Amino acid sequence: MTTHTPTQEMQLWLADFENALEQRDIASVLTLFGEECYWRDLVAFTWNLKTLEGKDAIQSMLNTTLDQIRPTNWQIDGEATESDGVTEAWFTFETAVARGKGLVRLKHGQCWTLLTTMKELKDYPEPSGLRRPMGAQHGASKTRETWLEAREREEETLGYREQPYCVVVGGGQGGIGLAARLCQMNVPTIVLDKHPRPGDAWRNRYKSLCLHDPVWYDHMPYIPFPDNWPVFAPKDKIGDWLEMYTKVMELNYWSSTVCESASYDEASGEWTVNVNRDGERVTLRPKQLVLATGMSGMPNVPQFPGAETFEGEQQHSSQHPGPDAYRGKKVVVVGANNSAHDICAALWENDADVTMLQRSSTHVVKSDSLMEIALGPLYSEEAVRQGITHDKADLIFASIPYKLLPDFQRPLFNQIRERDAEFYKRLEDAGFMLDFGDDDSGLFLKYLRRASGYYIDVGACDLIADGEIKLRSGVSIEHINPRSVTLTDGTELPADLIIYATGYGSMNGWAARIISQEVADKVGKCWGMGSDTTKDPGPWEGELRNMWKPTQQEALWFHGGNLHQSRHYSQYLALQLKARMEGIATPVYGLQDVHHLA
Repeated sequence: MTTHTPTQEMQLWLADFENALEQRDIASVLTLFGEECYWRDLVAFTWNLKTLEGKDAIQSMLNTTLDQIRPTNWQIDGEATESDGVTEAWFTFETAVARGKGLVRLKHGQCWTLLTTMKELKDYPEPSGLRRPMGAQHGASKTRETWLEAREREEETLGYREQPYCVVVGGGQGGIGLAARLCQMNVPTIVLDKHPRPGDAWRNRYKSLCLHDPVWYDHMPYIPFPDNWPVFAPKDKIGDWLEMYTKVMELNYWSSTVCESASYDEASGEWTVNVNRDGERVTLRPKQLVLATGMSGMPNVPQFPGAETFEGEQQHSSQHPGPDAYRGKKVVVVGANNSAHDICAALWENDADVTMLQRSSTHVVKSDSLMEIALGPLYSEEAVRQGITHDKADLIFASIPYKLLPDFQRPLFNQIRERDAEFYKRLEDAGFMLDFGDDDSGLFLKYLRRASGYYIDVGACDLIADGEIKLRSGVSIEHINPRSVTLTDGTELPADLIIYATGYGSMNGWAARIISQEVADKVGKCWGMGSDTTKDPGPWEGELRNMWKPTQQEALWFHGGNLHQSRHYSQYLALQLKARMEGIATPVYGLQDVHHLA
């Protein structure tokens, strides 16, 4: 019996895979996959973000796409590895129009998980490395145009005498990062943002806000944070970075601009986007419209009886300016997730009398435990030393199908629960209601399923456990009175300020506001994957709804998520937009059905 090294085993599998694909022998392709198998494709085969689960799904996809995609030149990239019976390797490949990269895992010689991603369009590579622009124009010319003159000309004409191909609504980190990708791909793009300066969406939040994810997880495309960047960046520092990034990446960024309405003409394949640019009414006519408003829609503000009689202040957490004006005031914070904890801690620091109302259980994980156990293997200084760049880490994380992710995450969060057992006991003894997700799979699955219901602890939990932040759990507001709130258990709390840290609706709420309710319903709910867990109703869909991929509304896209997701998935969205601009055929396989309107 011949024994192969992991690399030899993988080379043999990849050669058989390539040969079967070239012969269009789908039956032979399927013999290379195990009974439990997953193929996650990011644009390369499907012009979509699509996970095929099982052989039947893989067969259906290949039957539809193979003749046009024409994949070739599958090459192992580096050495394969083997651990716990799983052989793993990176590879590169080509299609008729693109180059790709992927990661494959074999069990018992057959494919268990396969990731294929599009990295660049062959005829339209980005101008980097040996293709970088010259910048200066050497020689003598009476018609010479300097870099500054060219930028000024572009700023004067784009949106007026020339139309952008793409308009991005929302100039936070998501819109900025996507616009940088599109700029590098030479896709004329305008970013619209209501704030006066790039980064103001961060600057204008409560003053204690900072990133709860570590720096290794948070880089922007093309320009990573420097080595001396803090592990957890404060909001104003992030704001300044985004402003700098917008300038040096040469983005067409329209600040102080509100998108008032948009409509799509199917006959012309064109949007009409009406904007107010610092008092000037401008009509833009792009071919593609991207809503890059984060991963959230309109703020959720619960309607409690008597709210109109309250004589103090009421704010959604997105409107909270910080604690300075509330020293000595009695504050009730409705909610018990990240924003609620941050706001409560900052109010306590400024000597406010603050009570948190926890209406349902919250998943809590200590920041250092999350960094060390859950994020550390991919996003940490140690990971960087082992050659795992953030781009490589992104692909590793993306290679785990969402169906399998709970099984990958559950042992990590069980380890965290054991490590921090005393911490959790103190919280529960204070009356705090804890959970680890419906299936104990922890933070990342809660985030992907519902984008709520968790707190990464950076100090507020000790204040709750010690009684410094007062806690009322398992109750809500029954009635709001002129200077107090009556809770559902009949008790009354005096209040000068009520803060609703109650989250946001689906992103398609922005489509309803800007375009129409009809279009919002046509595309349906954004985010979640149909896990049939709390706030993520089934049926199972296998990918995040509507994010970074084609929707049921032609030429309408949604872009958002945390910094890691915005960085990684912006590449695939930009490639889809570039291909359409250049007239490349982009037949979408598996366009998602709409099961939920919001």
